[in-house]
Amino acid sequence: MWKIKKFNELTTEELFAIFYLRTEIFVVQQKRIYQEVDQNDLNAIHIFNIVDGKIAAYARVFSQNNNVTFGRVVTAPDFRGQGLGNKLMQQVFEAIEQYFPKKKIEIEAQTHVENFYKKFDFTSYGEPFLFQHTPHIKMFHQSLSN
Repeated sequence: MWKIKKFNELTTEELFAIFYLRTEIFVVQQKRIYQEVDQNDLNAIHIFNIVDGKIAAYARVFSQNNNVTFGRVVTAPDFRGQGLGNKLMQQVFEAIEQYFPKKKIEIEAQTHVENFYKKFDFTSYGEPFLFQHTPHIKMFHQSLSN
């Protein structure tokens, strides 16, 4: 079941499961030592799918400067290969339309998933750069609403 919640609407169990999954993937699995939980969590819209009591897919969306951005896009290892990434992006776009209408979208994607975002009409710009020891690229998408 897909859920879209502000930080203060998350249950403690949901918050724990979100932070657990994000740390498992972005810190432990990718071997990156950094402060994964940050101040953006407090103002973000959290989008996630719960299957059998576990978070299967997750992303967060928040305003940044004059644009909107999203990140921490992840599908749990046990749920990969089931199309959840595409469904998660649909949920992200719906949340952006609802909470951040008419804002342009700018993300910093890990370079190994750049082509995934291109499927959703994102355009890369600039040169790849290192963020927390991982190559990233800036990507842009026009606003979803006129």
